[in-house]
Amino acid sequence: MNSQTPAVFNNPAQRRYELRSGEAVLGIANYREDGANTLVFTHTEVDPQNEGQGYGSQLARGALEDVKGSSKKVVASCEFIARYIDEHPEYRGLLKKA
Repeated sequence: MNSQTPAVFNNPAQRRYELRSGEAVLGIANYREDGANTLVFTHTEVDPQNEGQGYGSQLARGALEDVKGSSKKVVASCEFIARYIDEHPEYRGLLKKA
């Protein structure tokens, strides 16, 4: 097992956020860009052998914090990201208004 603390990185070439521990990718949050100011989260996934360790929440939080630091808005097409935002009201301001 890798002893490094997992961290979230944006991988624009792959259009996804990655939760990494060293070189190992523990989970991904795929997105597509909708114009210059909107990220649409389409799918979030944690490696099945790493489920139940809070990695999905850490990935969602890290991705949303990164978006928060920009001028972009979020569309949560992914059920996991939508539920995370629902449970963490501090991120609701990132949602793009319909």
